[in-house]
Amino acid sequence: MRLEEYWGVGPKTSERLRETLGEEAAVEAIESADVRALTDAGITRGRATRVLRRANDDAGMEALATRDAREVYDDLLSLASEYALTRHAADRIRVLTPLTARDAIESRLGAVGDARAAWASLADGGRSAVVAAFEDYDDATGSERAAVEAVLALRDAGLDGSTFDALGDIDPEAVREAADALQYVTDDGVAPGADDRLDDIRARLDDARDLENSAFDVLERIRETGVRDLADFRRAFTDYVDRETRLSRGAVESVAPEQAHDAADFVSTSLRALVDDLERQETEREREVEDALRASIAEAREDVDRAVTAVDDVAVELSLARFAEAHDLVRPTLGGDGLAVEGARSLFLDDPDPVTYAVGDHGLDGAPSGDRVAVLTGANSGGKTTLLETCCTVALLTAMGLPVPAERAEVGFFDAVVFHRRHASFNAGVLESTLKSIVPPLTDGGRTLMLVDEFEAITEPGRAADLLNGLVDLTVERGALGVYVTHLADDLSPLPPAARIDGIFAEGLTSDLDLRVDYQPRFGTVGKSTPEFIVSRLVANAGDRRERQGFEHLAAAVGEEAVQRTLAEAWED
Repeated sequence: MRLEEYWGVGPKTSERLRETLGEEAAVEAIESADVRALTDAGITRGRATRVLRRANDDAGMEALATRDAREVYDDLLSLASEYALTRHAADRIRVLTPLTARDAIESRLGAVGDARAAWASLADGGRSAVVAAFEDYDDATGSERAAVEAVLALRDAGLDGSTFDALGDIDPEAVREAADALQYVTDDGVAPGADDRLDDIRARLDDARDLENSAFDVLERIRETGVRDLADFRRAFTDYVDRETRLSRGAVESVAPEQAHDAADFVSTSLRALVDDLERQETEREREVEDALRASIAEAREDVDRAVTAVDDVAVELSLARFAEAHDLVRPTLGGDGLAVEGARSLFLDDPDPVTYAVGDHGLDGAPSGDRVAVLTGANSGGKTTLLETCCTVALLTAMGLPVPAERAEVGFFDAVVFHRRHASFNAGVLESTLKSIVPPLTDGGRTLMLVDEFEAITEPGRAADLLNGLVDLTVERGALGVYVTHLADDLSPLPPAARIDGIFAEGLTSDLDLRVDYQPRFGTVGKSTPEFIVSRLVANAGDRRERQGFEHLAAAVGEEAVQRTLAEAWED
């Protein structure tokens, strides 16, 4: 493909990539989801992420059918990337997309599960060693040497081919030898420590250069010894160099000129010749040593290349494993024609209450099976929107081949996930844009999951009930699945047989006057918003007498006896 054929790559971006990477390397970076290569080329991280998401699986991104679904997707990847072991792993996690092939989903679920088992098997010391290995690799910005050393550190910590195929394909002895060579081959030449002879030549060369830079001082010190003629000066100079530096008498004598105009000419000519000779020796020896080192690296080239790939792949898998462990995620069961969760939890709340819920066909206990649509009703602040978001989370994580926040889950395959949060804007424009967002996925012929919150918030209640009835009928007719949150259950026309009504109930107030809610929906039952609980709290918390009288007036309207009973039960607690 040409660069301009990728989504989001316009003329300016493609020109920048050609100038910095070249066409072929830029295409390879996009195809391999290499955020690091694109950002190094001057593309902003956000733009690179968007381009690579589309390049990875454009059809998968199309499954995110609404803005709210895309926001949940972004939030999930942002959360997962917090557990990344390297910057590059974080980048690769952020470009994960919903997958369009079941075998790809199964494969990633398996890889993350194996990585989690490997991570769990490591003792604290082993985990610390792995984290340190990736930190060192990160600090070295992914160099070949750092990759090889990281692979060796991972194996020493207890991770090998029995856990990660990428590590099993590498010959540890070959990369160990390559690591020794790689540490000495730099952009500036052969590093110190690679060869004793080369180090000795360099040390003597440093001494010769120091002498050359201080030739006048050397000349004066020798003259101070009382030499009588040039022959005496020659001997004194040789003795001085032999005594004061790492240079030998023979080295000096071999380059000293036979003839010189005077002592100053002798010193400058001798030192210049000495430096030239040692520079020649250094160049020759460095070439010999570098050729030998590069030959050693060449022998292990395939293993070195595997190490570079392996360390990045293992970093991603272990990062996802850490995410799964931190949030106690489980592998969902794929297949069927439904979405069912047991003990599901929100990933975006502290200490959430687990719930069991389902639509469609499934085999989990504790929730009805076979209903295409659930209309969810109940108390304000009762967790209805959170339940929709959790269902969206489970569907998207599964589509990306990642474990989910539940005790058990059965998840079908969806071509589109329509998640629509309640938006408190009441006008025709919002109604039109909402309908244009949520209806087309139902009519495209694919498998669609509808998760729509309080449709009545964007139009008058009576008409909202009519529209909601139409959406429920359309969802059933098109063979889709849906959960619709509403306070208009009593205004709905009889629902089709494949739909049910569920309810969430508030049960009173706590002793701190917080709303006490049973977040587990009751299936086949209309939930109640119970405004008397809210009014009871307002009465109890009134700041002055006049304010209290106003709330007491409302209490009489909603049922003063119920308000008083609520307050009495709260205070008894």
